Amino acid sequence: MARATVSIRSFLAADNSACLALFDQNCPEFFDPGERADYAAFLESRPAGYELCLLDGRCVGAFGVCERAEGGAALRWILIAPAAQGQGVGTTMMARALEHCRARGAPVLHIAASQKSAPFFARFGARTVKRIPQGWGPQLDRIEMELDCL
Repeated sequence: MARATVSIRSFLAADNSACLALFDQNCPEFFDPGERADYAAFLESRPAGYELCLLDGRCVGAFGVCERAEGGAALRWILIAPAAQGQGVGTTMMARALEHCRARGAPVLHIAASQKSAPFFARFGARTVKRIPQGWGPQLDRIEMELDCL
């Protein structure tokens, strides 16, 4: 079977509903349902640097990289459709995130994960720097991670 084509494009205002659908598909396993309003507000702000990941033209992921005032860059709101996991979508998004960091000269990518998503980021070399029990909500610990970019 041929591997699907993964592509990335900039987020558009018309993508709000597709992104919120991705969020809903990832609740409650990867995101606390109480975070939905925060994500909706984030999308409404028309975030610079936020991108969609498409698999054969369908939106199956979203993520962004932004600069941090404290230095480095931060990965923001990375979501992958559960049905698209294992098809190279996450690897494509992480490669793009590291590309953004390197282009900005950011030495470190800061990642706020959960205990459920942290193993994915660890595959790329991210290391845990802090754990906050139930930091995202019931049964979702907040795992602060860092990934060297340069």
